[in-house]
Amino acid sequence: MPPKVEPLKLSDTERQVLVGWSRRRKTAQALALRSRIVLACAESGSNSEVARQLGVSRETVRKWRTRFERDRLEGLSDEPRPGAPRKITDEQVEHVITTTLETSPPQRDTHWSTRSMAQATGMSQSAVSRIWRAFGLKPHLVETWKLSTDPLFVDKVRDVVGLYMNPPQNALVLCVDEKSQMQALDRTAPTLPIMPTTPARMTHDYVRNGTTNLFAALDVASGSVIAEHYARHRHQEFLRFLKTIDTAVPAEFDLHLVCDNYGTHKTPAVKKWLLRHPRFHVHFTPTSASWLNLVERWFAELTNRKLRRSAHRSVTELKADVQAWINAWNADPKPFVWTKTADEILETLAAYCQRINDSRHYPMLVMRIFAGMWRRSIPGIPSLLISALSTFKPGYSPEGVGSTAQAVAYLAKSPAARALAS
Repeated sequence: MPPKVEPLKLSDTERQVLVGWSRRRKTAQALALRSRIVLACAESGSNSEVARQLGVSRETVRKWRTRFERDRLEGLSDEPRPGAPRKITDEQVEHVITTTLETSPPQRDTHWSTRSMAQATGMSQSAVSRIWRAFGLKPHLVETWKLSTDPLFVDKVRDVVGLYMNPPQNALVLCVDEKSQMQALDRTAPTLPIMPTTPARMTHDYVRNGTTNLFAALDVASGSVIAEHYARHRHQEFLRFLKTIDTAVPAEFDLHLVCDNYGTHKTPAVKKWLLRHPRFHVHFTPTSASWLNLVERWFAELTNRKLRRSAHRSVTELKADVQAWINAWNADPKPFVWTKTADEILETLAAYCQRINDSRHYPMLVMRIFAGMWRRSIPGIPSLLISALSTFKPGYSPEGVGSTAQAVAYLAKSPAARALAS
């Protein structure tokens, strides 16, 4: 006669969970059966009686009783299984990766697809896709990049970022720019509203009803915006906008304007006006570095939250709609907080250069950039850069070793560069 087994002891929480698993319609049937076995074992001490009651074997009851006594609720889940043995070797994975990175398809396509790679390697498309996902490879995507060739890039970055992170006392920092050629577009049919499972829809074609130019000045501290619409964006309109800023800001504050290098910002008439108004201080971003101007971030908000989905039958309607949106923004402004220091930006640039594959023109491009940055501050830096570039052989290198990018990264972190930064 088998020894008598004591009933299982359950806490209130365990009993509630087990009852839920046994009754819930979406619970896996295996887990529901195990829950009923444990609940029955808590009512009766006999494995045979529980087996007869639930129509299972005594071995099954004994197994799940033991698992529950040892691991409690977690013991009712399936244990990890080894699964089927691997069919793709490490050498095959390496072959797919190197083929993706270093070759082009035999069909003279610009990039590999899962189908072409599967055909070339003898694997399935799903296997190729899994390998690419595991290593973060996306041959179908391409991104653009541009390095500023401004010889004063480092100085301008430190100047603008310094304004953001350590603004001067008794002064306002305003990021100024124009959103030119804002179009008043009307759709050829009414926009269909959003519905369950269906996004809002608008016609692909549209009707142009004219353009306007929005001049904006973003207050870095408060997030509020001074804005004006003009029919054109010449230096005359820029001067009128400067006068608007001068009127809007109390006279006791100095004004530090962050601007890009657009020609209307540097005309003789603008320079004369700035000389007559000494409280205005203009700080120019580097060329090809509009991301340093925070008003561009505000323009993105305007585009995403208002312009992209709007329809306007005239320029007047567009201007009124945009101005109403700006008024709502200024009623509860949200400043954009700049967090990255100038040193972090320059280090990120060096790291990005290290990631870029070398090309024939790239060493000369890097030489122009970095030699222009440090020519005035560090004597002999052009010759140092040229010698460094000649030392490292251009070529593909996954670790960045032996590449021009390594020279760039080294120079950006060299003692001479650190001395210049301090």
